[in-house]
Amino acid sequence: MSAHAVTASAARTSVRLADGREIIYFDDMPGLDRSAPDRRDLPPYAPAAELRYDVLQGEEVLVAAHRQNRTYQPAPGECPLCPSHGEHLSEIPADDYHVVSFENRFPSLGGPAGGRCEVLCFTSDHDGSFATLPPERLATVGRAWADRTADLGARADVEYVFVFENRGAAIGATLPHPHGQIYAFPYIPPVPRRMLAAAERHRAEHGTCLLCDVVAREATGPRVVAETDGFLAYVPEAARWPYEVYVAPRACVPDLPALEAARRDELMGLYADVLRRFDALYDHATPYMACWYQAPARAGRDAAHLCARIYTPQRTADKLKFLATSETGGGAYINDVLPETAAARLREL
Repeated sequence: MSAHAVTASAARTSVRLADGREIIYFDDMPGLDRSAPDRRDLPPYAPAAELRYDVLQGEEVLVAAHRQNRTYQPAPGECPLCPSHGEHLSEIPADDYHVVSFENRFPSLGGPAGGRCEVLCFTSDHDGSFATLPPERLATVGRAWADRTADLGARADVEYVFVFENRGAAIGATLPHPHGQIYAFPYIPPVPRRMLAAAERHRAEHGTCLLCDVVAREATGPRVVAETDGFLAYVPEAARWPYEVYVAPRACVPDLPALEAARRDELMGLYADVLRRFDALYDHATPYMACWYQAPARAGRDAAHLCARIYTPQRTADKLKFLATSETGGGAYINDVLPETAAARLREL
Protein backbone atom coordinates (compact mmCIF):
# COMPACT_ATOMS: atom_id res chain seq x y z
CA MET A 1 0.00 0.00 0.00
CA SER A 2 1.37 3.43 -0.87
CA ALA A 3 1.99 6.06 1.78
CA HIS A 4 -1.35 7.77 1.15
CA ALA A 5 -3.48 4.81 0.08
CA VAL A 6 -6.92 4.72 1.70
CA THR A 7 -9.20 1.87 2.70
CA ALA A 8 -12.65 2.76 4.00
CA SER A 9 -15.67 0.90 5.33
CA ALA A 10 -18.75 2.77 6.55
CA ALA A 11 -17.41 5.10 9.28
CA ARG A 12 -13.91 3.60 9.38
CA THR A 13 -11.07 4.86 7.17
CA SER A 14 -7.50 3.58 7.15
CA VAL A 15 -4.74 5.87 5.81
CA ARG A 16 -0.93 5.72 5.82
CA LEU A 17 1.16 8.48 7.37
CA ALA A 18 4.30 9.85 5.72
CA ASP A 19 6.58 7.34 7.44
CA GLY A 20 4.38 4.35 6.63
CA ARG A 21 2.48 4.09 9.92
CA GLU A 22 -1.23 3.32 9.81
CA ILE A 23 -3.84 5.79 11.06
CA ILE A 24 -7.51 4.79 11.29
CA TYR A 25 -10.35 7.32 11.48
CA PHE A 26 -13.49 6.19 13.32
CA ASP A 27 -16.37 8.56 12.68
CA ASP A 28 -19.72 9.07 14.38
CA MET A 29 -21.36 8.71 10.98
CA PRO A 30 -20.31 7.50 7.51
CA GLY A 31 -19.50 9.62 4.48
CA LEU A 32 -16.71 11.87 5.80
CA ASP A 33 -13.59 12.42 3.68
CA ARG A 34 -10.47 11.34 5.58
CA SER A 35 -8.08 11.16 2.64
CA ALA A 36 -5.97 14.23 3.56
CA PRO A 37 -2.28 13.28 3.08
CA ASP A 38 0.40 13.62 5.72
CA ARG A 39 2.55 16.53 4.45
CA ARG A 40 5.44 15.99 6.86
CA ASP A 41 8.88 14.79 5.81
CA LEU A 42 9.49 11.87 8.18
CA PRO A 43 12.13 9.13 8.16
CA PRO A 44 10.89 5.56 7.62
CA TYR A 45 9.22 4.02 10.65
CA ALA A 46 11.57 1.55 12.36
CA PRO A 47 10.56 0.57 15.94
CA ALA A 48 13.56 -0.47 18.04
CA ALA A 49 12.05 -1.92 21.22
CA GLU A 50 13.60 -5.01 22.79
CA LEU A 51 11.93 -7.70 24.91
CA ARG A 52 14.08 -8.96 27.79
CA TYR A 53 13.38 -11.36 30.64
CA ASP A 54 13.98 -10.86 34.37
CA VAL A 55 14.92 -14.35 35.53
CA LEU A 56 14.73 -13.44 39.24
CA GLN A 57 11.12 -12.25 39.11
CA GLY A 58 10.03 -14.36 36.15
CA GLU A 59 8.67 -11.40 34.18
CA GLU A 60 9.21 -9.82 30.79
CA VAL A 61 10.66 -6.29 30.57
CA LEU A 62 10.46 -4.02 27.52
CA VAL A 63 13.46 -1.81 26.75
CA ALA A 64 12.71 1.12 24.42
CA ALA A 65 15.49 3.70 24.74
CA HIS A 66 14.21 5.69 21.74
CA ARG A 67 11.22 6.80 23.85
CA GLN A 68 13.49 9.28 25.64
CA ASN A 69 12.97 11.55 22.63
CA ARG A 70 9.15 11.45 22.57
CA THR A 71 7.14 14.66 22.75
CA TYR A 72 6.67 15.91 26.32
CA GLN A 73 4.18 18.61 27.35
CA PRO A 74 4.36 20.59 24.07
CA ALA A 75 3.83 24.34 23.94
CA PRO A 76 0.32 25.66 23.19
CA GLY A 77 -0.48 25.27 19.51
CA GLU A 78 2.08 22.48 19.01
CA CYS A 79 0.08 19.49 20.21
CA PRO A 80 0.78 16.44 18.00
CA LEU A 81 -2.72 15.07 18.65
CA CYS A 82 -4.68 18.11 17.49
CA PRO A 83 -5.83 18.17 13.85
CA SER A 84 -3.44 19.55 11.24
CA HIS A 85 -4.13 23.09 10.10
CA GLY A 86 -2.07 25.65 8.21
CA GLU A 87 1.58 25.15 9.10
CA HIS A 88 0.81 23.00 12.14
CA LEU A 89 1.32 19.48 10.84
CA SER A 90 0.42 16.92 13.49
CA GLU A 91 0.03 13.15 13.71
CA ILE A 92 -3.50 13.57 12.33
CA PRO A 93 -3.49 14.91 8.74
CA ALA A 94 -7.21 15.79 8.71
CA ASP A 95 -8.35 19.26 9.76
CA ASP A 96 -10.87 17.68 12.14
CA TYR A 97 -11.74 14.21 13.40
CA HIS A 98 -14.01 12.27 15.73
CA VAL A 99 -11.83 9.36 16.93
CA VAL A 100 -8.50 8.22 15.52
CA SER A 101 -6.10 5.39 16.30
CA PHE A 102 -2.59 5.39 14.89
CA GLU A 103 0.68 3.57 15.35
CA ASN A 104 2.72 5.26 18.06
CA ARG A 105 5.72 7.12 16.66
CA PHE A 106 7.67 6.29 19.84
CA PRO A 107 6.46 2.75 20.63
CA SER A 108 7.31 0.42 23.48
CA LEU A 109 6.62 -2.52 21.18
CA GLY A 110 7.14 -3.46 17.54
CA GLY A 111 10.33 -4.23 15.67
CA PRO A 112 12.46 -6.91 17.38
CA ALA A 113 10.10 -7.00 20.38
CA GLY A 114 7.04 -7.85 18.28
CA GLY A 115 3.54 -6.52 18.89
CA ARG A 116 2.32 -3.01 18.22
CA CYS A 117 1.53 0.23 20.07
CA GLU A 118 -1.28 2.58 19.05
CA VAL A 119 -2.44 5.98 20.29
CA LEU A 120 -6.21 6.46 20.31
CA CYS A 121 -7.54 10.03 20.45
CA PHE A 122 -11.07 10.41 21.83
CA THR A 123 -11.80 13.83 20.37
CA SER A 124 -10.21 16.63 18.37
CA ASP A 125 -11.03 19.02 21.25
CA HIS A 126 -7.71 19.64 22.96
CA ASP A 127 -9.40 20.84 26.16
CA GLY A 128 -12.01 18.08 26.34
CA SER A 129 -12.06 14.87 28.36
CA PHE A 130 -13.40 11.35 28.07
CA ALA A 131 -15.92 12.05 30.84
CA THR A 132 -17.58 14.85 28.84
CA LEU A 133 -17.93 13.01 25.50
CA PRO A 134 -21.50 12.90 24.13
CA PRO A 135 -23.22 9.50 23.77
CA GLU A 136 -22.55 9.24 20.04
CA ARG A 137 -18.83 9.77 20.62
CA LEU A 138 -18.74 7.26 23.47
CA ALA A 139 -20.28 4.76 21.07
CA THR A 140 -17.59 5.53 18.48
CA VAL A 141 -14.79 5.08 21.03
CA GLY A 142 -16.30 1.76 22.09
CA ARG A 143 -16.52 0.65 18.45
CA ALA A 144 -12.90 1.70 17.90
CA TRP A 145 -11.71 -0.21 20.96
CA ALA A 146 -13.58 -3.34 19.86
CA ASP A 147 -12.22 -2.99 16.30
CA ARG A 148 -8.63 -2.61 17.45
CA THR A 149 -8.93 -5.45 19.99
CA ALA A 150 -10.16 -7.84 17.28
CA ASP A 151 -7.75 -6.64 14.60
CA LEU A 152 -4.63 -6.59 16.75
CA GLY A 153 -5.54 -9.81 18.52
CA ALA A 154 -5.59 -11.58 15.14
CA ARG A 155 -1.90 -10.82 14.55
CA ALA A 156 0.50 -13.76 14.86
CA ASP A 157 2.86 -11.73 17.08
CA VAL A 158 0.19 -10.65 19.59
CA GLU A 159 -0.97 -12.54 22.68
CA TYR A 160 -2.76 -9.80 24.62
CA VAL A 161 -4.44 -6.49 23.70
CA PHE A 162 -4.31 -3.96 26.54
CA VAL A 163 -6.44 -0.81 26.23
CA PHE A 164 -5.63 1.98 28.70
CA GLU A 165 -5.56 5.70 29.46
CA ASN A 166 -3.19 7.82 31.55
CA ARG A 167 -4.75 11.21 32.39
CA GLY A 168 -2.84 13.96 34.15
CA ALA A 169 0.76 15.04 34.62
CA ALA A 170 0.68 13.66 38.17
CA ILE A 171 0.74 10.11 36.83
CA GLY A 172 3.18 10.84 34.01
CA ALA A 173 0.96 11.60 31.01
CA THR A 174 3.20 13.36 28.50
CA LEU A 175 0.38 14.94 26.45
CA PRO A 176 -2.70 16.72 27.84
CA HIS A 177 -4.87 16.08 24.76
CA PRO A 178 -7.63 13.50 25.59
CA HIS A 179 -6.25 10.18 24.44
CA GLY A 180 -5.52 6.63 25.47
CA GLN A 181 -3.25 3.90 24.19
CA ILE A 182 -3.43 0.31 23.04
CA TYR A 183 -0.55 -2.08 23.61
CA ALA A 184 -0.75 -5.30 21.62
CA PHE A 185 1.70 -7.41 23.61
CA PRO A 186 3.59 -10.43 22.24
CA TYR A 187 3.04 -11.98 25.70
CA ILE A 188 0.42 -11.79 28.46
CA PRO A 189 1.58 -9.09 30.93
CA PRO A 190 2.03 -10.01 34.62
CA VAL A 191 -1.16 -8.47 36.06
CA PRO A 192 -3.66 -9.98 33.59
CA ARG A 193 -1.64 -13.21 33.76
CA ARG A 194 -2.18 -13.36 37.53
CA MET A 195 -5.85 -12.50 37.12
CA LEU A 196 -6.31 -15.28 34.57
CA ALA A 197 -4.53 -17.76 36.84
CA ALA A 198 -6.83 -16.84 39.75
CA ALA A 199 -9.89 -17.22 37.47
CA GLU A 200 -8.70 -20.63 36.26
CA ARG A 201 -8.13 -21.84 39.84
CA HIS A 202 -11.58 -20.64 40.86
CA ARG A 203 -13.26 -22.38 37.94
CA ALA A 204 -11.39 -25.61 38.68
CA GLU A 205 -12.40 -25.50 42.35
CA HIS A 206 -15.96 -24.13 42.11
CA GLY A 207 -17.04 -24.61 38.50
CA THR A 208 -18.01 -20.95 38.13
CA CYS A 209 -16.57 -17.69 36.78
CA LEU A 210 -14.61 -15.82 39.44
CA LEU A 211 -15.60 -12.31 38.36
CA CYS A 212 -19.25 -13.35 37.87
CA ASP A 213 -19.26 -14.46 41.50
CA VAL A 214 -17.50 -11.27 42.66
CA VAL A 215 -19.94 -9.03 40.75
CA ALA A 216 -22.95 -10.92 42.15
CA ARG A 217 -21.62 -10.51 45.70
CA GLU A 218 -20.63 -6.83 45.29
CA ALA A 219 -24.03 -5.96 43.76
CA THR A 220 -25.67 -6.44 47.17
CA GLY A 221 -22.99 -4.76 49.27
CA PRO A 222 -21.79 -1.34 50.42
CA ARG A 223 -19.17 -0.80 47.73
CA VAL A 224 -21.48 -0.25 44.73
CA VAL A 225 -20.80 3.07 42.99
CA ALA A 226 -23.24 2.94 40.05
CA GLU A 227 -24.99 0.32 37.93
CA THR A 228 -27.09 -0.44 34.87
CA ASP A 229 -29.10 -3.49 33.87
CA GLY A 230 -26.06 -5.18 32.36
CA PHE A 231 -23.10 -3.74 34.28
CA LEU A 232 -21.87 -2.91 37.77
CA ALA A 233 -19.35 -0.31 38.97
CA TYR A 234 -17.91 -1.02 42.40
CA VAL A 235 -14.92 -0.37 44.64
CA PRO A 236 -13.08 -3.66 45.22
CA GLU A 237 -12.93 -5.00 48.77
CA ALA A 238 -9.12 -4.95 48.70
CA ALA A 239 -8.63 -1.72 46.75
CA ARG A 240 -4.97 -0.78 46.34
CA TRP A 241 -5.56 2.90 45.52
CA PRO A 242 -7.36 5.72 47.40
CA TYR A 243 -10.17 5.67 44.83
CA GLU A 244 -10.40 2.60 42.65
CA VAL A 245 -13.39 1.27 40.71
CA TYR A 246 -14.04 -1.81 38.62
CA VAL A 247 -16.71 -1.74 35.89
CA ALA A 248 -17.77 -5.22 34.83
CA PRO A 249 -20.56 -7.00 32.95
CA ARG A 250 -22.95 -8.96 35.15
CA ALA A 251 -22.82 -11.77 32.56
CA CYS A 252 -19.61 -13.48 31.52
CA VAL A 253 -18.19 -11.67 28.47
CA PRO A 254 -14.55 -12.24 27.38
CA ASP A 255 -13.76 -8.97 25.62
CA LEU A 256 -15.11 -5.83 23.96
CA PRO A 257 -15.64 -7.44 20.52
CA ALA A 258 -17.93 -10.02 22.15
CA LEU A 259 -20.42 -7.34 23.24
CA GLU A 260 -23.37 -6.44 21.04
CA ALA A 261 -23.34 -2.77 20.01
CA ALA A 262 -26.21 -1.79 22.34
CA ARG A 263 -24.57 -3.47 25.33
CA ARG A 264 -21.23 -1.90 24.47
CA ASP A 265 -22.88 1.54 24.36
CA GLU A 266 -24.42 0.84 27.78
CA LEU A 267 -20.99 -0.07 29.13
CA MET A 268 -19.39 3.05 27.71
CA GLY A 269 -22.06 5.20 29.33
CA LEU A 270 -21.43 3.69 32.77
CA TYR A 271 -17.66 3.94 32.30
CA ALA A 272 -17.97 7.66 31.50
CA ASP A 273 -20.27 8.08 34.51
CA VAL A 274 -17.53 6.70 36.77
CA LEU A 275 -14.96 9.06 35.24
CA ARG A 276 -17.29 12.01 35.91
CA ARG A 277 -17.50 10.93 39.55
CA PHE A 278 -13.70 10.84 39.73
CA ASP A 279 -13.55 14.37 38.32
CA ALA A 280 -16.03 15.54 40.96
CA LEU A 281 -13.82 14.37 43.83
CA TYR A 282 -11.78 17.58 43.98
CA ASP A 283 -11.84 21.14 42.70
CA HIS A 284 -9.34 20.21 39.97
CA ALA A 285 -9.25 17.53 37.30
CA THR A 286 -8.48 14.22 38.98
CA PRO A 287 -5.47 12.37 37.53
CA TYR A 288 -6.30 8.76 36.87
CA MET A 289 -5.23 5.55 35.21
CA ALA A 290 -7.81 3.37 33.47
CA CYS A 291 -7.36 0.00 31.83
CA TRP A 292 -9.38 -2.80 30.29
CA TYR A 293 -8.68 -6.41 31.17
CA GLN A 294 -9.80 -8.66 28.33
CA ALA A 295 -9.38 -12.24 27.20
CA PRO A 296 -6.01 -13.14 25.69
CA ALA A 297 -5.82 -13.48 21.94
CA ARG A 298 -5.58 -17.28 22.15
CA ALA A 299 -4.85 -19.37 25.27
CA GLY A 300 -6.90 -18.79 28.43
CA ARG A 301 -9.95 -17.18 26.85
CA ASP A 302 -12.42 -19.49 28.62
CA ALA A 303 -11.52 -18.13 32.06
CA ALA A 304 -11.53 -14.43 31.10
CA HIS A 305 -14.22 -11.92 32.06
CA LEU A 306 -14.04 -8.39 30.64
CA CYS A 307 -13.69 -5.51 33.10
CA ALA A 308 -12.41 -1.95 33.30
CA ARG A 309 -10.38 -0.65 36.23
CA ILE A 310 -10.11 3.06 37.04
CA TYR A 311 -7.88 4.34 39.84
CA THR A 312 -6.22 7.52 41.04
CA PRO A 313 -3.21 8.27 43.26
CA GLN A 314 -4.96 11.47 44.46
CA ARG A 315 -5.73 10.60 48.11
CA THR A 316 -6.71 14.16 49.15
CA ALA A 317 -7.12 17.41 47.24
CA ASP A 318 -3.44 18.26 47.71
CA LYS A 319 -1.78 14.90 48.43
CA LEU A 320 -0.80 12.02 46.19
CA LYS A 321 -0.21 8.40 47.10
CA PHE A 322 3.27 7.45 45.96
CA LEU A 323 4.27 3.84 45.40
CA ALA A 324 7.21 3.57 47.78
CA THR A 325 9.41 0.61 48.67
CA SER A 326 6.72 -1.57 50.24
CA GLU A 327 4.72 -1.42 47.00
CA THR A 328 7.43 -1.36 44.34
CA GLY A 329 10.01 -3.46 46.18
CA GLY A 330 7.79 -5.80 48.14
CA GLY A 331 4.54 -5.72 46.16
CA ALA A 332 2.66 -5.01 49.41
CA TYR A 333 0.10 -2.26 48.78
CA ILE A 334 -1.08 -0.06 51.65
CA ASN A 335 -4.28 1.94 51.11
CA ASP A 336 -4.93 5.09 53.19
CA VAL A 337 -8.66 5.21 52.34
CA LEU A 338 -11.23 2.66 53.51
CA PRO A 339 -12.80 1.14 50.35
CA GLU A 340 -16.32 1.46 51.79
CA THR A 341 -15.71 5.17 52.48
CA ALA A 342 -14.40 5.67 48.94
CA ALA A 343 -17.46 3.92 47.49
CA ALA A 344 -19.85 6.03 49.55
CA ARG A 345 -18.22 9.26 48.43
CA LEU A 346 -18.18 8.28 44.75
CA ARG A 347 -21.78 7.09 44.99
CA GLU A 348 -22.89 10.45 46.38
CA LEU A 349 -21.13 12.57 43.74
